[in-house]
Amino acid sequence: MSVARTTEIVAASPDGFKAAMKEGIDRANKTLDNVTSAWIADQHVVIDKGKIKEYRVRMKVTFVLKD
Repeated sequence: MSVARTTEIVAASPDGFKAAMKEGIDRANKTLDNVTSAWIADQHVVIDKGKIKEYRVRMKVTFVLKD
């Protein structure tokens, strides 16, 4: 039987939501072992002088705990 944990992270990119998601998952994999899924809870943009400056995602990352 395995036990999983979920943690929430926020990731950003100037290149779009897909790039922000990839940034978040890549960073989670550097710190957490056994990442199995991610749920995008929220997306928003930062606007500066009428232009999109940054894309941000808030995601919940699930990883399986070691025995």
